[in-house]
Amino acid sequence: MNDEEKFVFDLQGYLIIKNVLNTDEVAELNKIIDHDNRIEDKTRPMSLWGEPFKRLIDHPHIFPYLIELLGPNVRLDHDYAIFMDLTKQGGRLHGGPDVVGDHWYKYRDGVMRNGLCVVSYCLSDVNAGNGGFACIPASHKTNFLKSVPADARRFERPAHYVVQPTARAGDVIFFTEALIHGTMRWRAEHERRSLLYKYSPGHSAWNEDYPDISWYGELTERQKRMLLRPSIGKRPRVVESEQTKGKRVPARAADTHALDNTPYTSYLLRGFQ
Repeated sequence: MNDEEKFVFDLQGYLIIKNVLNTDEVAELNKIIDHDNRIEDKTRPMSLWGEPFKRLIDHPHIFPYLIELLGPNVRLDHDYAIFMDLTKQGGRLHGGPDVVGDHWYKYRDGVMRNGLCVVSYCLSDVNAGNGGFACIPASHKTNFLKSVPADARRFERPAHYVVQPTARAGDVIFFTEALIHGTMRWRAEHERRSLLYKYSPGHSAWNEDYPDISWYGELTERQKRMLLRPSIGKRPRVVESEQTKGKRVPARAADTHALDNTPYTSYLLRGFQ
């Protein structure tokens, strides 16, 4: 994460990260979605739709952003897909700083930390006026959360402070849930396809259901640690050592907590977890 990206994220609460997925990766994910008839199974996480979806848990282009913005104990909280066509109405603006316990953004001594954050992989283009993801830039630091008018929250009138970012297939929209955001009605002829992977600091959770790692088959050690339930004491970092990097670990292996005996205090990063 370069200095300009840090400035932009601190300024507006979200980033457009270009070309995270190449054209072959986008095509592979879309092919699986098409083959499975736009999977509607709500009983299993999207990250279980196949190996290409599992690889997105810790995509090498995105992983450094997760460490920079959520810390070395980051965990995957939950994930799901959004598919929209012209019949879909969208939702309303929601979120904001401290609206619930895990929607927060903090800065101290050159380090940014966040509560729940979203990595949204775009599998189709999002052009100006298409709709979909919208937000109020910089609202992750607002002191007047309740002052946004109801009609603006419902997208019933244009408000100059509400923006709909543009992105290309393969880009990622990375935002903190402390940002006021929502979903505009989709107005494009092509379908909106977004894969949302949501991450929390290691000590917290938004979703009440935790992933069962036995569902995933073979996992890298890093993925396994990112799928751990929330905890604080002796929680292993997701940053791998050179000895374990890239190795596949059966999901049924012994408790991952036992894999790292490093004292918890060594996991603290400049005063943040």
